[in-house]
This record gives sequence, structure tokens and C-alpha cells, in this order.
Amino acid sequence: MMPLARKRQISLVDTPYYHCVSRCVRRAFLCGEDKLTGKSFEHRRQWVEDRLLFLSTVFAIDVCAYAIMSNHTHVVLHVNLDQAKSLSDKEVCSRWHKLHKGTLLTQQFVREGKILSEAEQLTVNTTLSIYRQRLTDISWFMRELNEPIARQANKEDNCTGHFWEGRFKSQALLDEHALAACMVYVDLNPLRANIAKTPETSNHTSIKRRIHNLKKGYQPKTLMSFIGNPRQNQPEGLTFNLIDYIALVDLSGRSYDLEKRGTIALGESPILQRLSVDEQRWLAISSSFETTFSVAAGQTNTLRQFKRRYRQKAQSG
Repeated sequence: MMPLARKRQISLVDTPYYHCVSRCVRRAFLCGEDKLTGKSFEHRRQWVEDRLLFLSTVFAIDVCAYAIMSNHTHVVLHVNLDQAKSLSDKEVCSRWHKLHKGTLLTQQFVREGKILSEAEQLTVNTTLSIYRQRLTDISWFMRELNEPIARQANKEDNCTGHFWEGRFKSQALLDEHALAACMVYVDLNPLRANIAKTPETSNHTSIKRRIHNLKKGYQPKTLMSFIGNPRQNQPEGLTFNLIDYIALVDLSGRSYDLEKRGTIALGESPILQRLSVDEQRWLAISSSFETTFSVAAGQTNTLRQFKRRYRQKAQSG
């Protein structure tokens, strides 16, 4: 298939779920320790995690999973169009002002007691329409994540130039199978890289945050919630049970090493049973998600439909 522009790779008609990866271009690590100089950049992991979770409170984009690695980051995102549509104009304006100053008119618009003229209000309405669209734009989300980190890292390194690759990589997650496999793949990145032994000790990952919060009896507000299996009149959220998902991550991590296979067969996982996923196929996909799929991931039928539309877009472009 011919490569598409980012705006065409991200098609909300096909799916609201996307796996995005950003990689550093310089020898200097995003975080971790530089073996040549001995300098540690470990603190930068917290920069990225804090920024990512802050953005989840600004954009109408939910964070499903993330892992901050030594020279790259993984995020699984969900574009929440319904939330964006439900925001009032003032809420849209206030959210965008958390990132940028906006215009003089948008600043006046959110100021209590300030009355705009008809012409001024029309201008503000046009601007707010742009802001509302940006709040559901993954490219804007990734820009607002990466650019401040690059500036902060360049300042610390006392240098200029590119910190990240020019474009982040994105994969469309077309169905529940792809979403679950990708989330597990992301959550287990530190285990595969041998920088953590268990999911609950894998620093700067969504799985550690979920487990930590579960011990306190709640789900993190800055991550998309698990709501259980699909049902009528269900709220917005991930259609898996949180306990089942954590168990699946743990079993999958142990099953990568056959000598450390868990006593419970991976195929007995309630999630895999509901999704009718073969154990060996699950291990193959969840351990090498990026190399198994290119711009989209899903079952054969959903992937075939996506590729057909993908080719049509490429030919029309």
C-alpha cells in the first residue's frame, strides 16, 4: 500500500482507537542512563508521563495505555467525539487556554461580565469551532505532548535541533481483539526490554498506575476506565473487566518465557474466551504488535475492509 498523509491514516470512520509511537533521533536518551557519559536522564520519564496525563484532561481524547521507554514512548488513545460535542463553548475555550493563550477575543469571551459585539461573537464562534476540532485531533495531541518535552530536553542538554523523529507512527486499532492485544503489548514493553520484572513494578506505565489505584479502590481519572463486558446502555469505557485485564497482562508477561509459564493456562483468560482468541496467536501478536501490523490492526474481515478504504483514499489523493 502507498503511504498516506497522517490525516488520512487517522480515520474516525474506521475506529476511534489508535496506537501512537514517538522515537528520539539523538543519541541522548529520552530517559534512562547514557552509558558513554554516565549521565542519567531517568527524570525525563516523569516529564512525559505528567504531560501525557495532563493532556488527557484537556483534550477530548482518552488515554487507554502508555509506556515511557528509554528512547521512545507508546500511547493507546481513544478519540471521544461525543465528549467534544457535549462541551460548551466556554469549556472548549477554557480547555484550549490551558495550552495556549488564544486570541484577545477568546480571552474576553471567557472573562466574566464581558459582552462581545455581534461581529466579535461571530469571530469567536469561528475560532472556537477550530479549537473544538483540535481537541479531537490526535496529531495536535501528539504535538502538544512532544514539543514541550523536546524544548525542555534541549534546554537541559544545552543544544538545539530535533529531539523526536519528524512524525509519530500511528496504527489504527479496528476491533476489540486489536485493542486488547495492543494495550497488553504496550503495558508489557518494560518486561520485554528487561527493565522490569513484573507489571506492578514497571515504572511509568499505565498498568502500574491502574494496579496502584486499584489497591486504593478506584480507577485513575486520567485513564480511560474499564466498564466490564458490553451491555445495553453502557457508559463510555473499555469493554473489559479491569481485574481480568490485569490478570491477562500478568499471564501474558509470564508466558513470553516458557520456563516461567504460569500455572493457569493463558487460554483460560475471560477476555480471550470472550474474544475467541487462540493462545499461541495471542502470544505472537501481543509480543510483537508493531512488527505484526503496519498502519492498522484487527481481525481479517475488519482489516480487509480498512485496506480497501485505505487504497481508495490513496488512489483519490
